[in-house]
Amino acid sequence: MRPAPPERPAVGGPHAQGKLRICHVIFRLGTGGLENGLVNLINRMDPARFVHQIVCVDRAADFAGRLAGPVEIIELRKRPGFEAAFYLRAWRCLRRLRPDVVHTRNTAGLDCILPARLAGVRAVVHGEHGRTADDPEGRNPRHNLLRRLNAPWVRRFTTVSVDLADWLTATVGIPARKVEVLMNGVDTDRFRPGPVDRAALLPGVSPEAVVVGTVGRLDPVKGHLDLVAAAPRLDPAVHVVIVGGGPEHDRLAAAIESSGVADRVHLLGERSDIPELLRAFDLFCLPSLAEGISNTLLEAMATGLPVVATRVGGNPELVVDGETGMLVPPADPATLAAALGRLATDSSLRVPLGTAARCRAVGAFSVEEMTRRYDKCYTEVAGERGIRIDRER
Repeated sequence: MRPAPPERPAVGGPHAQGKLRICHVIFRLGTGGLENGLVNLINRMDPARFVHQIVCVDRAADFAGRLAGPVEIIELRKRPGFEAAFYLRAWRCLRRLRPDVVHTRNTAGLDCILPARLAGVRAVVHGEHGRTADDPEGRNPRHNLLRRLNAPWVRRFTTVSVDLADWLTATVGIPARKVEVLMNGVDTDRFRPGPVDRAALLPGVSPEAVVVGTVGRLDPVKGHLDLVAAAPRLDPAVHVVIVGGGPEHDRLAAAIESSGVADRVHLLGERSDIPELLRAFDLFCLPSLAEGISNTLLEAMATGLPVVATRVGGNPELVVDGETGMLVPPADPATLAAALGRLATDSSLRVPLGTAARCRAVGAFSVEEMTRRYDKCYTEVAGERGIRIDRER
């Protein structure tokens, strides 16, 4: 934990201040799309206008090293299941931090909404970034009840896709006036087409191979087992590369070993050279069972890769079927293999789709536009609660 900032007076009536203090509440600061998006956001928001804090319901990991500036990070280390003492720790933490806006995210963040309000935080934003493999349609009655019970304390619900926004209003029952879509963005300078030494990046993959790659946390919701099941149906010249770490690692490794094509399915684990790896791929696959808005999908598009993705969640909001890639049903290895095989064997189709994907990423999903939207959201929510930035300071 980094040193705490000096205490400041409790929030009173409407006032002006030099910077807005934003406290982001997440489950864990580890490798993942939500965490990647949060780090990108914090690194790009104007430090003259915003101060950021991160509260982890569980704990932080080495991923915190990607933050460009000083950010206080607190680990609440909640035990699995219900833990009464957790709420006292959360209240004490937020009472000390005194943020102007608390932005909780996903189901784990719901438990910090009431402690935030009791700690005197005026403005609470709650974000939904995706659903899990055991509840891909977001129908868990307990979790949705918690969302409804917390709704009176939440000033704004944010989602990363229209699909999630529709779910919040239609299934959960959140008033539409409280819901705002803030799509993720991608750094189109860092993620761009370009030459790389593929032999050095992907040892064991022949230079003549067509590489189908995917990047993401190895979690059941990401559908990696379906990609492994599709691999034996692909041409022998096609290699599949899976990048990431997570709880599915051992299960995937076993599936690859028994697939009969273990020599051309490569499980690389976590890597820090993702921009270079993406440039070493020929096409990108996202076989998710459920999805919010995938950061790695945006990164692949920005790199100029055609995409084969499942038609779930926010994927159709990113991939234009037949123009920037192909959309297939989830949990259908045969159809997935057919789409991958078509692109892998036809460069005259693959290359134009990749070019169009890059153009779409640059034109519609820049990280600058994402940052502008969050800036506007935080400023508006704080202003609605009588807190504004004094731009003269």
